[in-house]
Amino acid sequence: MSIKFEKVGYTYSPGSPLEKKGLDNISFELKEGSFTAIIGHTGSGKSTLMQHFNALLKPTEGQIEIAGTTITPETSNKNLKQLRKHVSLVFQFPESQLFENTVLDDIAFGPKNFGFSEEEAKESARSWLNKVGLPDEIGERSPFELSGGQMRRVAIAGVMAYEPDILCLDEPAAGLDPRARKQMMNLFSEYQKAGHTIILVTHNMDDVANYADDVLVLEHGKLLMHDCPDQVFKNRAWLEEHHLEEPKASLFATQLENFTFAKPPLTKHDLVKEIEKNLKE
Repeated sequence: MSIKFEKVGYTYSPGSPLEKKGLDNISFELKEGSFTAIIGHTGSGKSTLMQHFNALLKPTEGQIEIAGTTITPETSNKNLKQLRKHVSLVFQFPESQLFENTVLDDIAFGPKNFGFSEEEAKESARSWLNKVGLPDEIGERSPFELSGGQMRRVAIAGVMAYEPDILCLDEPAAGLDPRARKQMMNLFSEYQKAGHTIILVTHNMDDVANYADDVLVLEHGKLLMHDCPDQVFKNRAWLEEHHLEEPKASLFATQLENFTFAKPPLTKHDLVKEIEKNLKE
């Protein structure tokens, strides 16, 4: 199921002294099964945009078509449960949403809320506990006895346990160590390869280069660019103008003397291939 935004705008506190434009005339379409990264400097509208995918925020102007649902400024909150079964959102620091007595109960809450039987929900919870890299014995512990990184994994498992078609992630790996970050990002990548759509808000350009096949660039609530990572990162001057970083591989390539690159290498794999090609020439 594709996702389509048509001239979407969002205004915070309309008609008040605090009125502020959060999104401004945004239009794009995302393909089913894509891995889309949303990037932009702080205050560009990334989190505001993310909250429109499952109607936590509804547009002030325009409309959104997603998971068989059309969302407009007039859309009622009454019929959004089916949408949220298909479109799930993982907030930054999702561990703050944990509340059940045991880890398994917390992970199973989402599946039960969307129609799984008690046994189906527990089976899914046990499966996703392992998929996020946690051992079975943690399942009977209180989530509040776990480390911060373990709590993060439990919270993410709880969102993924009912296997939404579209998974929206707002800086899900923030604060994790590099090893845990890579494990989480690989998990999301595998989820995409299994046939789901991933939408990721991130400040980490290496995540964009390594995992995304599609990128939305925001600035001051406007959509600056919608393209593949190669096109987004090809113009260093444009990136600097809009206060965007480059992937580490691309930055490293600029420090290599006597090497010529047809285009900036975005990943370590690309960089190694380009260096080997240069050495053969």
